[in-house]
Amino acid sequence: MAQQTIKGEAEYSSLLNQPLESVRDAVRAQAYRGHTAGLCSGNLQCNLVILPRALADDFQRFCETNPKPCPLVGVSEPGRPCFQDLGRNIDLRTDVPRYYIYKDGQRAGQSHDISDYWQDDSVAFAIGCSFTFEGALAAEGISLRHVELNRTVPMYRTNIMTKPVGDFSGPMVVSMRPMKQGDLQKVCEICARYPHSHGEPVHTGDPAAIGIGDIGAPDWGEAVPIAEDEVPVFWGCGVTSQVAIGNARPALCITHAPGCMLITEINETSTMLKEQAVALEHETSL
Repeated sequence: MAQQTIKGEAEYSSLLNQPLESVRDAVRAQAYRGHTAGLCSGNLQCNLVILPRALADDFQRFCETNPKPCPLVGVSEPGRPCFQDLGRNIDLRTDVPRYYIYKDGQRAGQSHDISDYWQDDSVAFAIGCSFTFEGALAAEGISLRHVELNRTVPMYRTNIMTKPVGDFSGPMVVSMRPMKQGDLQKVCEICARYPHSHGEPVHTGDPAAIGIGDIGAPDWGEAVPIAEDEVPVFWGCGVTSQVAIGNARPALCITHAPGCMLITEINETSTMLKEQAVALEHETSL
């Protein structure tokens, strides 16, 4: 799948080392519509799901019951297009590079501004994203192939089933990054510090063991090469929520396009996230 941006690769490169304000301005002006991997290092990035109030409680419980793929870090008040705890200048209607629009559980289109779709009873959910811990990996000299190649990280549907809640159910989706065998322990140690962003990998090695038939044909994102001295490493992915939404078939739902995340004003090591991490670990151990 070709990456969609207005000006192509140069546009992404020009934003790589820019502050959040500049990146957000470009997204709001629809001057950038691509993936957000590698942008605004140190800032929490999130998957976004927007549902009618009537389905919000079940979806929240679905996330809380399945914290590995869907670590919940924010819930909006009905009708308010912002997350009070994730930044003062966030507008959920304009601050994602590309949105998907679902009707009756089927993707019906995409948009770069969802103001016309926002309802008085809309409730938004922020789900942690693995892009958040990528800065910590890069700081330790661990290369990230999709960032190097300016591609959307590959994502795959697996045979690992989530725990259903109400009408929300389905298999876990995972993201994949090739890693050198000698880096695996360090990678796991680093990612364990980010349970609000999926934490440690859910699988390493043979893709077929989790139901992936062709590593070169991701269900979302773009394939990346795996070198001979590397192994594929898989993390829980927030796109799991989009599969669950497809099964729940709400009349209207809005999400981010995979790879095109909401970048918040919260530092990835904030006290708030540490407190949420403790809660997630507690829930997982029950």
